[in-house]
Amino acid sequence: MKHIFIHNPAAGKNSTAAIDALKEKISAMAEPLDYEFYSTTEPGNATAYVRSRCQEEPNEQLRFYACGGDGTANEVVHGLVGQANASMTIYPCGSGNDYVKYYGGAERFLDVEALIHATETPVDIMQIGDRYALNVTHFGFDTAVARTMAKVRRKKIIGGRNAYTTGVIAALLTAMKNDCTVWVDGEQLNNGKMLLCTVANGSHVGGAYRCAPHTVNDDGLLEVCLVHPISRFTFVKLISKYKEGSHLDDPRFRNLIAYRRGKSVRVSAPQGFAFSLDGELVEQNEFTIEVLPRAIRFAVPAEPAKTETTTPQKEFETV
Repeated sequence: MKHIFIHNPAAGKNSTAAIDALKEKISAMAEPLDYEFYSTTEPGNATAYVRSRCQEEPNEQLRFYACGGDGTANEVVHGLVGQANASMTIYPCGSGNDYVKYYGGAERFLDVEALIHATETPVDIMQIGDRYALNVTHFGFDTAVARTMAKVRRKKIIGGRNAYTTGVIAALLTAMKNDCTVWVDGEQLNNGKMLLCTVANGSHVGGAYRCAPHTVNDDGLLEVCLVHPISRFTFVKLISKYKEGSHLDDPRFRNLIAYRRGKSVRVSAPQGFAFSLDGELVEQNEFTIEVLPRAIRFAVPAEPAKTETTTPQKEFETV
């Protein structure tokens, strides 16, 4: 197998240093490895590169490592769809790294030895027209959040890992009630108004928010959570539960949330509406999100061995 590491230099302020460290770890490995690094130069570059490599080497097994955040992983997915000779995984050195949280977090994927020897497993992805999503597609309040995130991502204090929280605060002032109707497998979920809606294969969004706590990323179903319009006071109570992933099980919010699992999600909204697809903003007011079951192979490192702590036994004197 050939291992190809795709690095997005713009993925995060520490990504270049992370890649330098990764190169050192790989070169120090005792086991020989057929590998190479490729740095992207502009948006869409990773997609074109992955697709061309797969087509140029149809008889070679290729594994692509998205070295960056969720945006880099999304570009690799776009190049990988339909390519039978290739798989992917993530070396998480971006600002969000949401998709790997489904598997417990970034640490598991930063273990280079474990990542190289990771087991490949088929996972679902989403399709929206000619676009794909690996993690989450969301809209409404979350679109306003994403728009703010795009503006502040590189700024100190309010950007980086805090960009999502900054976006939430801004959206509280502008996006509490959004015109949009959502259907899941033909069932209408709302009456034309909503706060937000997330459609997920992964479990997290925004760096720390567990939006889809019950998702299973290889079962052929999307996890859909629509929140009806609520007051800002109620929102403040809900957001902490949304962050920890207990919002679906909290009886206080049962009448405020429409939760379904399905294969197809249709959305209708006024002109100027937009959705966020793995962090990428797309302006479109009529669209359908469909699941592509087990469409790509994703390499998942083995879980770290748990170290057991034992209490030393006391030694007793015998008389």
